[in-house]
Amino acid sequence: MNVRAWTVSSLLAAVAMCVACDGGSTTTGPSPPSFLAGTWTGTLTIEREGPTTSGSTTWTFEVVPDTNLQTFRTTIRSQHAWLPISATVTSAITPSNTPPARISTQGDYASPRGCTGSLLSVGTADAARIEADFSGVDCPSLAHSTFRGQVVLTKTGS
Repeated sequence: MNVRAWTVSSLLAAVAMCVACDGGSTTTGPSPPSFLAGTWTGTLTIEREGPTTSGSTTWTFEVVPDTNLQTFRTTIRSQHAWLPISATVTSAITPSNTPPARISTQGDYASPRGCTGSLLSVGTADAARIEADFSGVDCPSLAHSTFRGQVVLTKTGS
């Protein structure tokens, strides 16, 4: 066998062995679940002109891939009498992906008054409880559309 043929054969054998052993890399498996991922239920309280009112709400957090378990697609379903909405918004936790963490949620929603509203919520997320402020502007073109309040949630499902 000449030197060139031996070199090519050796190289092909080395490549085949690396492919067979996955190049020496190790598989880490799926990421561990986030403490925030899943369904949380609780109470949404809104303060605006007139009486302060409360209603039930459900928030479902789904991890956005490749974000170090810190960014979430959040579905909010509110049964609050003044703000009966269903919206998909974005949440993020800092400084890490472990509790307790600061949580910020923001996004737009279809208002029951026929326009687009926006909301912002900032607070603290523990392993089983979220307490945060909740504010926004419902219909910017309507009078008295600014609101503020609180949301308190407890984890109810994964």
